[in-house]
Amino acid sequence: MLALSRRKNESLVIDNHIEVTVLEIRGDQVKIGITAPKEIPVYRKEVYLQIQEANKAAVDGAGLDALKKLL
Repeated sequence: MLALSRRKNESLVIDNHIEVTVLEIRGDQVKIGITAPKEIPVYRKEVYLQIQEANKAAVDGAGLDALKKLL
């Protein structure tokens, strides 16, 4: 993991396409802004993990049975 220090209104750039900017700092909470092309999805990690679990459940469970019935 790369750890960087940034102050309010300072940014970092990832792969020439994604810019992450520190918008606000209040105590132990940091508000960030992310500028990325529309084709690059940006999720909070807890939402991303829920999506992954739902996708896995769809493949492992009823989703696979539904596909078998179609075939």
